[in-house]
This record gives sequence, structure tokens and C-alpha cells, in this order.
Amino acid sequence: MTHSNQPRYVSRTDFSTPVDWLNLTEALKAGHRLPKAKVEDVFLGEPGSSLLSRSAWIEGLGYGVKSVTVFAQNPAQGLPSVQGAMLLFDHSNGGLRAVIDSGLVTDLKTAADSALGARYLARPDSETLLVVGAGAVARNVISAYSQLFPSLRQVLIWNRTHSKAEALAQSFESDQVSVRAIQDLPLAASQSDIIVTATMSNTPVLMGEWVQPGTHVDLIGAFRAEMREADDALLQKGRIFVDSRETTIHHIGELIIPIAAGVISESDVLADFYDFAAGHSGRTSEKEVTIFKNGGGAHLDVMTADAILGAI
Repeated sequence: MTHSNQPRYVSRTDFSTPVDWLNLTEALKAGHRLPKAKVEDVFLGEPGSSLLSRSAWIEGLGYGVKSVTVFAQNPAQGLPSVQGAMLLFDHSNGGLRAVIDSGLVTDLKTAADSALGARYLARPDSETLLVVGAGAVARNVISAYSQLFPSLRQVLIWNRTHSKAEALAQSFESDQVSVRAIQDLPLAASQSDIIVTATMSNTPVLMGEWVQPGTHVDLIGAFRAEMREADDALLQKGRIFVDSRETTIHHIGELIIPIAAGVISESDVLADFYDFAAGHSGRTSEKEVTIFKNGGGAHLDVMTADAILGAI
């Protein structure tokens, strides 16, 4: 595919809503049928005021780098803590195709990543979705799952600050799906077909004893080596899958910590998106618990950025 020499500049307002989540998940599936991506990360600066650049090359799709600054003190000054842009380059001639708002890429990538995992692993007839967390990720996940799982009848939202869960629930208007905030997390978990965790927690918020047979668990929040959202019992109870082995197993506390403790082993991670693209099976029975770790990665940013350009 060839592209114009004139790069496109894409802000949040340039990308129309509602989002076509099926198209985005199909773009991720297609990207994983290409040769495996090469990915590199670079961190510069001091804690609390740093630059993070995540780069990827996917043969046949292109090159991309998403660079963001992370300034912890910014919110106190009325500024966003994370600011940046995604550069997408042509695979054949290296031309700059686009400069895209980094937040737009990250938001769409994160939810589409999890939604694709659920397409492989959740029961298609799932009716109840529980979302743990009430931030921007939770909002996009509810939108994506509601669109991709027409069987959904209710969405439950739990957050440590209940008023935030209530506010998020009230922002959804749908005849098809009931969205409401709840306070009893163990009860809600035991009644849900799909559970999504999207928190900033360093310690487990979801316990294996709550999760019933047949449930799909989507773990999004933990992205650093010290962070976890699922307890040991849950990881031992379910079949574990990831979006990318390279960006999860040795990088994220959700897996690093229990592997180091001998609770699970690296071989317990059964497949990633490249394995699924090669024909690996996902869910194999109605009763098994499936666990998906969303680790992200620059290769997914490139796939998402390409899909954004194709949608505008």
C-alpha cells in the first residue's frame, strides 16, 4: 500500500464516535497474521518527570513510535500527567504517514486489545459484565464489550470510590444493556460471566474464590513489575493467556510475582495473539475459567494507529 507524502495530523476530535470496535479488533487480528513485530522501549528522565518512547516495526505494516512525557506534578497545575504523540511511518518508503494524539491511540488500543482477547476466550452467550474500576479504560471497555457481545444484558461497575462508579454508570444510556454501580464486589464477581479489572492497584483486588466456572477474566490494570490485580488462587484456577508473551511474562507483576514465588510457571501461559493467529484454540469448554492479561505494547499501537487512519 502506498500513501501520500503529506502526513495527517489526528486529534481526538478528528476521530468520530461511536467507535467501531469490531473493525479495531479485526485490525489487531490481521496485524498478528503478519511477521512478528520488533519492539523496543526507551525511558529517559527522572521518576515523576520522564519521557517514554515505545517503538515497533511490523513488516508489511510499517514503523511507529509513541512518545509521551509523564509528569506526576502536572494535575496539581491543571495539566494532564501524560502528554504525547504517535508517529506512524510507511513500511515501503519510510514516509511519515501520520501524527496522532497518543491518548487516542492508547485508549482505543487498550480496549480493543482486551475485546479481542474476549472474542477468543469469553463465552459468546455471556450476559453479565463486571468492571472493576471507573476510569477512562472502564468506559471504553464497557463500550467495546457491549458492542461485541450482543448477548450482554447488564454491566456492573465497582470502584473503591463508589460515587465514581455511580457517575460512570449514569453516563451510559442503553435500551439493550443495564449499567449500574454496585458495592458488593465478591457477590458481583460470583454472578458475572466476564470480569474486567482496570485499576491502579499494586495488590490483588479480584480473588479466585469469587470467580465461578465458565467466567472470563480480563486483567488490564497492572502494567509495572510491582502491580497485581488477581490473587494466586485465581491464577491457579484459570487457563492463562496474554496478548504478547514478550511484553507481559517478564515485565508485569501480574505474572512476574507469582512465577517467582512458584505459584505458576511460565509454561502456564498457554498462548498469545500470535499463537491464536496461527490456529491455537482459546476457550475449550463452557466450564473453564479463562484469564487474559492485557499487556499492551508498541506493536499494538502501530496496528491501532493504522486502523485509525483507515477509519477517518
